Amino acid sequence: MSNHDSPEVLVPDEIYRPSSPPLVYLPRLRRRYWLHILLFILTFSTTLVVGARLEWNFEHGVAPLSLDQGIFPVTWAIRGHHLLLGLPFSLALMLILLAHEMGHYLYCLKYRVAATLPYFIPFPTLIGTLGAFIRIRSPLRSRAILFDIGIAGPIAGFLVALPVLVFSLALSRSAPYGAPPADIQLGYPLIFHLVRSFLMATGLGGAIARVPLERLYLHPVAIAAWVGMFATSLNLLPGGQLDGGHIVFAVSPRAHKAISRATIIALLPLALFFWTGWLVWAILLRLSGMRHPAVTEWPDITPRRRWLAICALAMLILTMAPAPIGPQSLLDSARAIAEGIRSSR
Repeated sequence: MSNHDSPEVLVPDEIYRPSSPPLVYLPRLRRRYWLHILLFILTFSTTLVVGARLEWNFEHGVAPLSLDQGIFPVTWAIRGHHLLLGLPFSLALMLILLAHEMGHYLYCLKYRVAATLPYFIPFPTLIGTLGAFIRIRSPLRSRAILFDIGIAGPIAGFLVALPVLVFSLALSRSAPYGAPPADIQLGYPLIFHLVRSFLMATGLGGAIARVPLERLYLHPVAIAAWVGMFATSLNLLPGGQLDGGHIVFAVSPRAHKAISRATIIALLPLALFFWTGWLVWAILLRLSGMRHPAVTEWPDITPRRRWLAICALAMLILTMAPAPIGPQSLLDSARAIAEGIRSSR
């Protein structure tokens, strides 16, 4: 999902840090505003198509992620004049993604780090996008700068997604009695359960707050909040050059490689028993390299930033679901293949 690239400056030191502070060089970026605008419009369009189907399903009492019109029903949305139905989902999701990337970008401006504007990635998936990212084009002069830029995105995205979730979860509906399970089932992170408990305690959710999350037909905006929380958890994985990896390196450069390896190892049983996608992320973390762009080791980050690192860990715990989309574990896939082989004989 959303991530930002860092300068590809590598040195052969054991903890890949320079022996002296890197020279500060701020390249003059060629601003291709047309490309940013084009990708934004295309991503808005693809999320609009997905949102239209989600809204139509919600209004007609159909499971949100029903595949009766396919994964990306662009023909249905255009020919049926349904596109405007997708505005709530699309606007909410784009706002959450934009908040995340602008968190990174604004801190780059604060520290005079050369960075691009956000690139949005349109893609005909179940959510209409693969996220967004910025590219950092100049060295980071200290661990404090690395930390602030790395953590600003997840915090900004989470702070926008949370009120969106509180508002939209209360608008969701209980599934009709006897309704078949959805084609694609969402797994809910801890933050969803806490918000449901909050709605129940305050009475803001009415009868919906007493319905188990698995029995709810989520409002399309609540699905946008789910995507935002999922993106936050992916970015906060403590490894490689993800936001979580940047935070780990800023806190302890010498621990970055070991923690990255531990994260990859931890994702393997999650893929085996919960969600196959964790295997993809383990491979991506390995392919992206265990190293990190060079940042001076000294001075150390402040105690306040270390407390913020604990907050980042808390956000990861709140937003991560072991089986975000399922049932689709490696074991499930193996059983399905074995069953298919047996039935074909």
